[in-house]
Amino acid sequence: MSLLFASEGTAKILGKDISNIKMRQRIGYCPENPYFYDYLKASELMNYFGELLGLDATKRKRKTEELLTKVGLEEKDWNKQLRKFSKGMLQRVGLAQALINEPEIVFFDEPMSGLDPIGRREIRELIAELREKGTTVFMSTHILSDIEALCDNVAILRKGKLAASGKLDDLLAQGGEAQMFEINAKGISAKQLQTPIAKIAGAEITAKASGANIYVREEKDVGEVLFIIRESGGKLVSIQPVKQSLEEIFVREAEG
Repeated sequence: MSLLFASEGTAKILGKDISNIKMRQRIGYCPENPYFYDYLKASELMNYFGELLGLDATKRKRKTEELLTKVGLEEKDWNKQLRKFSKGMLQRVGLAQALINEPEIVFFDEPMSGLDPIGRREIRELIAELREKGTTVFMSTHILSDIEALCDNVAILRKGKLAASGKLDDLLAQGGEAQMFEINAKGISAKQLQTPIAKIAGAEITAKASGANIYVREEKDVGEVLFIIRESGGKLVSIQPVKQSLEEIFVREAEG
């Protein structure tokens, strides 16, 4: 946030004076717990930030209506004082004000904080839309499923220092673990499958209430498992590759 409030005429970024490139008009920011003057209404807050960033009255009104709708704040709440808002509603307003100037770069700190499942889906769609438009989005979050769904590049911090970074797909492929396939069967117990499955090198089996999950490391072994399931009277439910999750990478890097 120091970039936004650096002294004009002295601070420089990439060799360019902030006063010349109007840095504040190019950046959007929403903290994890946005705090605004309690007695302002949501529409008044948006108008205030729009005027602060040099938008004319017509554009301020248009962007206010567009963004409050996009972040999922109901129209009946637009003219309600912020002190009457829930944490999730404040988070929505915070996200809206961060986008009123159509920034090139936005910084979001835990953008899903305080939101219900519907709200989380709406904001995920909003962030995905920003990415598709070419906006650079820096997002700090502990919700790793959101990162896997939204991010192209990832950085993991451990005690304030960079522990790992790179393209998400590259990080997920760096686990050093062999590819596995999960075969889900029903109508048969893990105990019934234990002996024939044990003959497949590297195969593992776990019990489930409705059947069993079998894991094999080679694609060629999938067909043999399917034959064993059919011969034992079971039924196939699904087959899927098992990839390393970002959570596993995060835990490994965090533990050092």
